[in-house]
Amino acid sequence: MFSKARRSFGISIGILLLGFMAIAFALVYRVMRDAPPPAVAEIVSVPAGAEVISAVVSEGAINVTYSMNGVTTLALFDQASGELTRSVVIGE
Repeated sequence: MFSKARRSFGISIGILLLGFMAIAFALVYRVMRDAPPPAVAEIVSVPAGAEVISAVVSEGAINVTYSMNGVTTLALFDQASGELTRSVVIGE
């Protein structure tokens, strides 16, 4: 009789724990799904007359490669504000 009660108690506790785990998973999923996307600057400035070759957003920076008068330059902009943080001449 006691063994039946223990088995029934164990099954009930197992189902209860599975229910708590499902609720916890649903809450974590909901919080992660509703997280706002990171801010991205709407406008970045390159020199007038420059031909943009590529623009990529990665690791908190906007990387813009442009060519002007035969000189290729990589400009790194801050992702949130759009300010120029660094400029590197790649080739002439």
